[in-house]
Amino acid sequence: MRTKNVTVQQPLLITSAPAQAQAQAGAATAIDLFAGAGGFSEGAALAGVEVIWAANHNPLAVQWHGQNHAQAVHSCQDLQQANFYDVPKADIILASPCCQGHSKARGKDRPHHDNQRSTAWAVVSAAEAMQSECLVIENVPEFTDWILYPAWADALKRLGYSISVNVLDAADFGVPQHRTRVFIVGTRSAAPLTLKLEKKEHVAVNTVLEWDSYDWNPVNKPGRAENSLKRIENGRKVYGERFVAPFYGSGSGTTGRSIERPIGTLTTKDRWSLIKGDQMRMVQIPEAKRIMGFRDSYQLPASHTAAMQMLGNAVCPPVPAAILQGVLKA
Repeated sequence: MRTKNVTVQQPLLITSAPAQAQAQAGAATAIDLFAGAGGFSEGAALAGVEVIWAANHNPLAVQWHGQNHAQAVHSCQDLQQANFYDVPKADIILASPCCQGHSKARGKDRPHHDNQRSTAWAVVSAAEAMQSECLVIENVPEFTDWILYPAWADALKRLGYSISVNVLDAADFGVPQHRTRVFIVGTRSAAPLTLKLEKKEHVAVNTVLEWDSYDWNPVNKPGRAENSLKRIENGRKVYGERFVAPFYGSGSGTTGRSIERPIGTLTTKDRWSLIKGDQMRMVQIPEAKRIMGFRDSYQLPASHTAAMQMLGNAVCPPVPAAILQGVLKA
């Protein structure tokens, strides 16, 4: 599979000279590991950091990352097998290793979760090879409960990095979604970097929803789950005719959630439904992009399922933007 500036192969395709040549004069540079939909790269661009190389194991993710970040050289590969000595040097390593093996939502622990958790070691390999000045790693907060987390963090410290652990909610950065993630910042400094990040006023999800668009369905549709109907009934009593409710799972109790506050965490599958009187529908991709903090012009697959999966796995761009701005000012 080939797209513009995207090569899918084993092993990694390395074209360091073009990537470095495209970096803006004087701009800090970064590589993006486990780049996915590109939330980290979007955040870097907002902070004035030039992503010169990006990689992911998923060809579809690499293709669409390339559509939105054509300035970077792209590669599709299992990053646990990468030779990072051949990757173009950069000031910053951005990484969002697989979180499913750590998340509370994974259910019963299974052998494949060990494989997912082990992707974090690719960050250590990259740091050892590249000796970048800064690392920013994103994951679910449970990442620090991993039995091997102390060894993983110690490996980075032995490579010369001081580690700062920051648990942040995207809603505090102007994103209309409560999404709590851990951001681990490694710097070549005597002490861990203390980030002074300004918290913004929370944004109501109602500001990004399109109530008069898309197709709606009756709430009392045959086959609708009894729990969903009960939640909607309770929500009407509390919030009136318009509110949001989780289609599955928990997180908003028995009443759903007011549209005058950030929505709950967006996942890789359709989870949040909009209630409008006796009608309902799921959150649509243009709304989901705004809920995640992506720009409206950001390109994603035409498939709703594929686009939602990519967004649900993504980093909210305003959060790494604020972190990188803080790092650059330090």
